[in-house]
Amino acid sequence: MDPADVSHLRRCIELARQARATGNEPFGSLLVGPDGAVLLELMNTVGSGDVTGHPELALAAWSSQHLTPEERAGATLYTSCESCAMCAGGQYWAGIGRLVFALSGEQLADLAGGTSLRLSSREVFGRGNVPIAVEGPCDELAAEAASVCEGFWPTP
Repeated sequence: MDPADVSHLRRCIELARQARATGNEPFGSLLVGPDGAVLLELMNTVGSGDVTGHPELALAAWSSQHLTPEERAGATLYTSCESCAMCAGGQYWAGIGRLVFALSGEQLADLAGGTSLRLSSREVFGRGNVPIAVEGPCDELAAEAASVCEGFWPTP
């Protein structure tokens, strides 16, 4: 990962902190266009009662309404924790060409326990015909991303 990737992931982790502070699950994401500009950043909104209120899914929906297919293919979705199967599917169908995350889904599942679905974004994307680049976890930031999640979910 280059310094810009790390910087964007740090912002995602800060968004995750903000989400947790408002009672939402601790996840944050942003979408960066092909030119490197941040297009939109979002936090998790599951606390509002919508179980699909994941920021990656909302960014995929936004991108499909506001960007051309070419722009989406050149865009990068950054997220504090690896996208779940639902969000990876949304990214795939939106055609966002790259995913970068700080904490892996496996690491998150170990923290969250419960009903975690252990299906990586690489596995989801690997079942499709359109290649999506995946980078993560980020060794430099995984512990920081995990610290935002620790203690949020009751452990068995």
